[in-house]
Amino acid sequence: MGKPTILALRMVLVLVLLGTVFVQAVMVPLFGADLAEAGAEAVRVPVLLIAVLGILSFQVCLVCVWRLLTMVRRGTVFSSAAFRYVDVVIGAISAAALLLFALGAVLAPGEGVPPGIVLLIGGLGVTVAAGALLVLVMRALLASAVATAAEAAHLRTELGEVI
Repeated sequence: MGKPTILALRMVLVLVLLGTVFVQAVMVPLFGADLAEAGAEAVRVPVLLIAVLGILSFQVCLVCVWRLLTMVRRGTVFSSAAFRYVDVVIGAISAAALLLFALGAVLAPGEGVPPGIVLLIGGLGVTVAAGALLVLVMRALLASAVATAAEAAHLRTELGEVI
């Protein structure tokens, strides 16, 4: 991957991270005020907590992608050090899926939220969980690539000794 591509992706990551900080600092409190005005005091705190934690899990993914991009730029992404960041991404995406299921559970009781909305939130949770499984499959591909790179390095060393 070339330097311009990595730079462009980093610029996008910074913009998205700034956007998520804005949402956490400004939009979530405004949403909390709207919930209070609507008389949804029973679900206000859990919904706001789920929203903040969901945004935080997304921010964790952004930071890990940044670190993986650094490894790509240095040419060290096919090493065992990359697994740490990929594992954190899998954990953060899994946490986001669980948070969506929790949101559905918080909103399900009562007449305030239509059942179709709760069903859509559950479907979104399943979709996000599928994203975590996809990253898990990509982790297995990374493991295969790391093993192949290690074997190639070993064979080069043996070839160097023979020559």
